Amino acid sequence: MRNNLKEKKLKIERRHRRIRAKIKGTSKRPRLLVFRSNRHIYGQLIDDEKSKTLASAKDSEIKSKKMKKGDLAKEVGKLLAKKALEIKIKEIVFDRRGYKFHGRIKELAQGVREGGLKF
Repeated sequence: MRNNLKEKKLKIERRHRRIRAKIKGTSKRPRLLVFRSNRHIYGQLIDDEKSKTLASAKDSEIKSKKMKKGDLAKEVGKLLAKKALEIKIKEIVFDRRGYKFHGRIKELAQGVREGGLKF
């Protein structure tokens, strides 16, 4: 059981390194970093040139706790898009951080798109 978990984490780390080698965020087009745990999901807009976080959102900022995880991820995406538009960011680069583009990661991306950002 433990070996399977280690292998899974290694696969995610390898995928992350491969993705990060190709993705860079700028002040005009920041990188949207997604982190998910078993319970929570977080999103950050990062300017890699200045090493600064421009905006962030997490599921604990959303009041309704009776939502499913996927719906909550979509709301986090919409909240992050709203914050990005307030600071006049319209385009981003999506960094899925080694996670497969499926489930909550996909829902967050759809929420960001519905919020008005392009990537």
